[in-house]
Amino acid sequence: MIKPHGAEELSPLFVYDTEKHHALNAEAETLPSLLVSSAAAANAVMLGAGYFTPLKGYMNLADSLAVAKDLCTTDGLFWPVPIVNLTKDAQGITAGQRIALRDPNVEGNPVLAIMDVEAVEAVSAEQIDFMAENIFGTLDAKHPGVQTFKAQGNTMLSGPIQVLNFSYFQADFPDTFRTAVEIRNEIAERGWEKVVAFQTRNPMHRAHEELCRMAMEDLGTDGILIHMLLGQLKPGDIPAHVRDASIRKMVEVYFPKNTVMITGYGFDMLYAGPREAVLHALFRQNCGCTHLIVGRDHAGVGDYYGGFDAQTIFDEKVPAGAMDIEIYRADHTAYSKKLDKVVMMRDAPDHEKDDFVLLSGTKVREMLGNGIAPPPEFSRPEVAKILMDYYQIEDAKA
Repeated sequence: MIKPHGAEELSPLFVYDTEKHHALNAEAETLPSLLVSSAAAANAVMLGAGYFTPLKGYMNLADSLAVAKDLCTTDGLFWPVPIVNLTKDAQGITAGQRIALRDPNVEGNPVLAIMDVEAVEAVSAEQIDFMAENIFGTLDAKHPGVQTFKAQGNTMLSGPIQVLNFSYFQADFPDTFRTAVEIRNEIAERGWEKVVAFQTRNPMHRAHEELCRMAMEDLGTDGILIHMLLGQLKPGDIPAHVRDASIRKMVEVYFPKNTVMITGYGFDMLYAGPREAVLHALFRQNCGCTHLIVGRDHAGVGDYYGGFDAQTIFDEKVPAGAMDIEIYRADHTAYSKKLDKVVMMRDAPDHEKDDFVLLSGTKVREMLGNGIAPPPEFSRPEVAKILMDYYQIEDAKA
């Protein structure tokens, strides 16, 4: 199986030993506490689950600035975005302390991890802006990723962590949330050698479904990992439980058995476009995948990124050999009325716009809210039914 990034084996930071786990939980109650941001909590979950192998904890300021600038830590590890614990209030916390990190997303703020604080560093407004602009390609305050990053605070705590729980993800998504360790183990159990991953934060319409089939056929894979983000999204995005239900229904009805793994990971969406696409590839390698589908406007939002910037970054900023995973470059996919099937638009040069079934997100939302299923060329009826039920309930609340 493909090796994890920068390591011979995964290094999850979750404490699996029962006695040690119990002792650390008891210790945590005696330690100074820090209520972390949702972004820092998500980083802890990803570190705990092995997705961020080989990192041992949160990056310091020098590594964060280096990663933002050159996609590389100061000791030469390739990494696309800073993995940080930024806070507004580190009063009383000093280097050399052990502290309990508390979860902002679960009632009662339980202990998420214990951190050995190696450094407490003030980050200037200029350094925050430098990182944000490099990560997101913009400093526009309307960009949801920029908003979130700049709102966390100007004090950076760095050092290794020991993770004690996976926040709300295991409880809320018991059938879907999986660690990188669990995914890698299941791939091995299935005997899959070549595996392509599909990243999603949205329900999957017909074009997404067919894109997965195209990738599997073109690459000759043993299976596909449909891997959905389960964490925080921007307002208006469809919540994870609805996406989960619609994807499961699509796979149940339209894919051959034992060709798809449906899983999810505990992370908040960055909306960082190209940089996030590289992060997606890196942690899918840690899951045991050999390929990642990178489509049009992958991990994008609004008009901040060019349609294929998330593909060209792999040519322009990812050094040869930096990762072992390969990307499958996809174009916009849509149903061709001429050919009576879903195609990549680049493969249909003789088509005009009217030859495709194209619906805007706004139009689809309007139809679903009114109880009207989009045409079957756009969305499977079973999927549309789940989405219609959700939108009609939401609209009734409004």
